[in-house]
Amino acid sequence: MKYSWRWYGPNDPVSISDVRQTGAYEIVTALHHIPNGDIWSIEEIKKRMREVEWDTKNNCATGLKWTVVESVPVHEDIKKRVGNYLQYIENYKQSLRNLSKCGIYNVTYNFMPVLDWTRTDLYFELPSGARALKYDHIAFAAFELFLLKRKGAKIGYTEKEKAEAKKYLITLTDDKKTELIKTIIAGLPGAEEGFTLEEFSKVLEGYDCIDADTLRSNLIKFVGEIAPIAQEVNINLAIHPDDPPRPILGLPRVMSNIEDVDALLTSVPIKNNGLCLCAGSFGVNEDNDLIKILEKYGDRVHCMHLRSVKREGKDFYEDEHLAGSTDLVFLIKAVIDEERRRKAAGEKIIEIPIRPDHGHQIIDDLRKKTNPGYSCIGRLKGLAEIKGIATAIEKLNL
Repeated sequence: MKYSWRWYGPNDPVSISDVRQTGAYEIVTALHHIPNGDIWSIEEIKKRMREVEWDTKNNCATGLKWTVVESVPVHEDIKKRVGNYLQYIENYKQSLRNLSKCGIYNVTYNFMPVLDWTRTDLYFELPSGARALKYDHIAFAAFELFLLKRKGAKIGYTEKEKAEAKKYLITLTDDKKTELIKTIIAGLPGAEEGFTLEEFSKVLEGYDCIDADTLRSNLIKFVGEIAPIAQEVNINLAIHPDDPPRPILGLPRVMSNIEDVDALLTSVPIKNNGLCLCAGSFGVNEDNDLIKILEKYGDRVHCMHLRSVKREGKDFYEDEHLAGSTDLVFLIKAVIDEERRRKAAGEKIIEIPIRPDHGHQIIDDLRKKTNPGYSCIGRLKGLAEIKGIATAIEKLNL
């Protein structure tokens, strides 16, 4: 496995000097400052490459290399196929060409409408005192029903859930209500856009006439346009699953289970059209068999996020990497088996880039300003555990 680390650039609280000490040797990053839909220029790409490869603090080479883009965002007009979407698709193609010219050949993206990922609590305190990301279904219902007041929201909840949401809302101070709103819609690490409550309502209305079939069709058309370019310039495209993998806010979801993966990968059978297998996102749905997905589409899994969530009914939170509802030990064994298959088959790309994802905020990081889910020590712990499991499997030839 290629051990990678997500880095948000020079403004990331975890500096590139810190990353040098983690045990990762590849960087996953993006040009977050470039507006969605704009072309990523060669100049901007090379600037980020230099920031990855040279430690200005210590005036030395880092030994790190930017190998995975996460993400080149897909403009909302492309998802809806409205407005200037044709130009945005052409811009996307040019960004792929430019990345390839700079020697970056792995691009992750998602096709989630409006929000990249959704949580209701960025600082959920665990019994140990560590903090984790959490999605609370009743808290989300309170937001949608009584703070956002989305038209049609009531049909998505049972009478019991609506009553519990109303009761929950009464317990919140005004500051807590503001915090809940901000957590859901103002943008999380990796999200490309943030909204006010009023802006958010208007953006949601843009999807009123788009159901899952329409969004899936739009996804397939988009990938059908960009995958041949990716093949031409030797870039692997990796779609990230929905997070969480269920409809929210009346928005359709089209990358939540193996059937969704089947639909995209069979409709655009170019091998460069592949998957980012996120164990946490797929793992929220207990019906998803991660090993089955990996075994079926191993040659088209272009990168992976290794984390585990703890499911509690419709709620979930980020658990220890080696705990929770997803057994990463068996998944890591399946990754190694896939890499062995690739090697035996003589394939060009053998190792799969993986990264520890959404680590807990622990120890000294509890006293620091961190990006929620992306503090240093928790991810470092997860990476060490992942490497330990992989090393044991390989050394013992299991």
